[in-house]
Amino acid sequence: MLEMSHEEFESMVADGLDSLHDDMLEQLDNVIFLVEDRPIDGSDILGVYEGFSLAERGVYGYGEEPDRIILFRENLLQHCGDRDELVQEIRVTLVHEIAHFYGITEQRIHELGWG
Repeated sequence: MLEMSHEEFESMVADGLDSLHDDMLEQLDNVIFLVEDRPIDGSDILGVYEGFSLAERGVYGYGEEPDRIILFRENLLQHCGDRDELVQEIRVTLVHEIAHFYGITEQRIHELGWG
């Protein structure tokens, strides 16, 4: 398993966000990005989107808690064989979780060239 400090991993996530297309990020509203070590349920998922997708925002009111995109550091480190693979997997995970915000299917993600 790769080893990396929480701070270094967060920096890699920030770099991953910086590498994404501007059009992918432009409508993100009231969304925060977090890094946690592992999911509470102990599963092996790499990331998760928690909140209301853009398509569901009709029920989304003023003062709502921010939606959350969480990347799971230990799962990503365990999943990747080296640093280059980790950089790529962080980016792919960010893209997939942001796509959930937009309500985009896996097939559409690939059609858009986001995955």
